[in-house]
Amino acid sequence: MDYDLRIAGGTIVDGSGRARYRGDLGVNAGRIVAVGAAPGSAAMTIEADGAIVAPGFIDIHTHYDAQVMWDPRLTVSPWHGVTTVVMGNCGFGVAPAKPEHRRLLMQTLENVEGMSLAALEAGLAGWPFESFPDYLDAIAARGTAINVGAMIGHSAVRLDVMGLDAVERPARADEVEAMAAIVGRAVAAGALGFSTSTSRLHVGFAGKPVPSRFADMNGEIIPLAAAVGRNGGGVAQITTGIEPTFEAFEALARAAGRVSWTALLTRIGDDTIHERHRRIAADQHTRALPIHPQVSCRPLMMEFQFAAPFPFERLDAFKPASAADRAGKARLYADPAFRAALRHELREGAKREPQTWALQVALHGLEIADAPTDRALVGRRVDDLAAERGADPLDLALDLALASGLEARFRIPLANTNEAAIGALLNDPFTVIGLSDAGAHTSQLCDACFATDLLGRWVRDKSALTLEQAIDQLCVRPARIFGLAGRGRIAPGMAADIVVFDPATIGAAPLARVRDLPAGADRLIAAAEGVRAVIVNGTPIRIEGRDVEPAAGALPGRVLRRSG
Repeated sequence: MDYDLRIAGGTIVDGSGRARYRGDLGVNAGRIVAVGAAPGSAAMTIEADGAIVAPGFIDIHTHYDAQVMWDPRLTVSPWHGVTTVVMGNCGFGVAPAKPEHRRLLMQTLENVEGMSLAALEAGLAGWPFESFPDYLDAIAARGTAINVGAMIGHSAVRLDVMGLDAVERPARADEVEAMAAIVGRAVAAGALGFSTSTSRLHVGFAGKPVPSRFADMNGEIIPLAAAVGRNGGGVAQITTGIEPTFEAFEALARAAGRVSWTALLTRIGDDTIHERHRRIAADQHTRALPIHPQVSCRPLMMEFQFAAPFPFERLDAFKPASAADRAGKARLYADPAFRAALRHELREGAKREPQTWALQVALHGLEIADAPTDRALVGRRVDDLAAERGADPLDLALDLALASGLEARFRIPLANTNEAAIGALLNDPFTVIGLSDAGAHTSQLCDACFATDLLGRWVRDKSALTLEQAIDQLCVRPARIFGLAGRGRIAPGMAADIVVFDPATIGAAPLARVRDLPAGADRLIAAAEGVRAVIVNGTPIRIEGRDVEPAAGALPGRVLRRSG
């Protein structure tokens, strides 16, 4: 046979910037060896007539750090053509992990990333690693269906060095030095970079700010980014609050090499915020600074229960609730004093603080997603129902939650609802698509379908960007920014990460709730439409919407280690 795999008769969008063209691909030993013309025989042929043949999509903002240990297929990302994911965002992860810190790491992920603690405990049973290099080796030994790259997370490193003091105080100089050594060893072992968070949204175990939020930018965060630079360079990913620290981004870029920050989103109730941030980011791009804001093609919509009140945890009034168990939360929510304090903070905070203002506006769009005590309420806006009943909307939401034992679910828009502005951000040369949060907030959202949504809604339906521009955003830019050598384009010698899709039907199906996580925990999923084949390192893993078991047995994904 001339080829292990031949993809015949498709329209190729190769990521080079050239216009699409009709042709064939030939693949041998996991790499592309022929493009355009691929004459000869093949062990397997995929007919791609009428379909687009593109590089596999890259998702740079995932939280599969725990899921990868029990789900080597990393569902649902490959369903939507994603062949490479980057984990370890926002300073979170599961390594390094001393035995005495493992439950704290899981409790942090439970609170800040909406992960089920029962699922984490069941899925991470055994915990076959302690250091970050060991973690990468453990993933490689178990195997994955798609490629996996990882950053080392600041909060995990801080907890490793400082123990419980990590959520109490700034670090001493000797502790910063110890953290920098851990980051340096991780990068030397293949970490793509270092991640951190300064966002007030990020609240961890016992209702405390996550460890990275106690860190001084100049005294700790930048020195840890410098450990990346000293070991060959990579990415510093930072998640900020509603007001990014642009000067700090420049210092982080000088220290580490490149910066990817989360996230440049449109803000509910105030379009001046994202425009101001966009102008500053454009100026940094004009000065050739390697700083790339992450953008999203999807509105940030979250389903939540008051048992895990993520949208409210930035508020001081909710600090006791964040620290309480389920019964304690219920007692607080029933307390008129708690409700009065909450209303006061929303009213007064909105006058001086953009995040509180945005939350107050978002609450007017609060919708009932599930009401176990009265299914007829599903889909109703809380404001409308409260007006009918002559009730206060906040009281009504809390009463519905209490009546259901905190099982009622609500859907709230948090950001990125201005579609005209989103289209413009997607076209900026300095942005990169991120913030899918795949693997996190699994019972609250599912944006792992961002790639098919982009190609269906924004390319085909809205014509907001061309197919070639979309492939640049989905493949070329993330590969360049995160140093994923040999990925992101179709060309001879490149890794054969390929997706074949129907441009007329590509898209994401509506969200569905399933219970397929360890310990029977639930999550939201979205099926893909129009994806005909997904190929990783030359091996098909999905054909016409179904998983394919590799003939050789081993899954074809690889741990992608830093390449500069």
